Amino acid sequence: MTISIGVIGTGNIFSAYMKTPKRFRQLTVVGVASSSPEAATPMATAFGLKAMAVEDLLASEATIILNLTPPLAHHAIGMKVLQAGKHLFTEKPLAASFAEGKELVALAKKRKLRMGCAPDTFLGAGAQATRAFIDSGTLGTIRHGTAHFMCHGPDHWHPNPNFFYQQGAGPLMDVGVYYVTHLVNHLGPVASVSGKAHTTYETRVIALGANQGKRIPVEVPTHIVTHLNFVSGAQIVLTSSFDIWKHGHAPIELYGDEGSLMGNDPNLFSGRIKFARQLGPWETLSEKRPYTSNARGIGLVDMALAIERNVQHRCNDSLALHVLEVMERALDAARTGSELRMTTRCQRPEPLSEKLF
Repeated sequence: MTISIGVIGTGNIFSAYMKTPKRFRQLTVVGVASSSPEAATPMATAFGLKAMAVEDLLASEATIILNLTPPLAHHAIGMKVLQAGKHLFTEKPLAASFAEGKELVALAKKRKLRMGCAPDTFLGAGAQATRAFIDSGTLGTIRHGTAHFMCHGPDHWHPNPNFFYQQGAGPLMDVGVYYVTHLVNHLGPVASVSGKAHTTYETRVIALGANQGKRIPVEVPTHIVTHLNFVSGAQIVLTSSFDIWKHGHAPIELYGDEGSLMGNDPNLFSGRIKFARQLGPWETLSEKRPYTSNARGIGLVDMALAIERNVQHRCNDSLALHVLEVMERALDAARTGSELRMTTRCQRPEPLSEKLF
């Protein structure tokens, strides 16, 4: 069975997404759209694809639409896709707000359509080995942990970083989403959140490209410390920041009754994982898993296969909506100084131990 997909959005992430589906022979990209066919032409040409207008792509034979637009456009584009009767897989986050995310999920359910959402890095070798090790019980019950995403923002590598500082982005919504997703994959859903946040600089200066030297306004908090209280009882502190030049923290550390674990970078598919039993030495986890290199789009492939097999896909809307609520509630909790409870729950995605193709 061949499943046809269309792509809307040709930003920096486009190239990474196109590499994985091209290795999956049952997935065919029928066209690429952007704000206009002219805007889509350069990337479409580079990958031997057809540039199209959004309306034409939505009227095409594509079964799934991959939405790679900026976060503020996720809701509007997603609604158009679902209203056109197409399955939707979107870049993270699901939407710029929890309310918009709920609207997308409700429409998908009403139309009996599938909806998937990045990140899919938790399907990689690092996170899957971590998940299996946690589930083995070697560390006992996970009680506590820390997670750190900290850098000095995208100003120094992205030629047009404006959207990173707008609603729907910022360090938590843009990269912290990887960490929250991985933690939910490892530990299950979050029950409540609390924390602190602030905006360190009111403007940022673009460091390279055609917009070098241009000052951009910052609309979101850029340093957020969130306390995540999981339904399982685990207590995790997540720091998400665009204000730090360097640090020495492990991306994720988990502490159980019988030992500790240092996990891989959730922004990557692989990475070294270390563990220690009680006071014993740190050891490197040697378990081998598939998808050690950049395989962005593997969640899209998993959804396409799940549609064909009539099973649940792993990067599903329930997971994405829960993660979106966690992040929005974290920002609300930081602003109000209150502990806020989640209204959503999700199941941990099924583990992945073998290649999808």
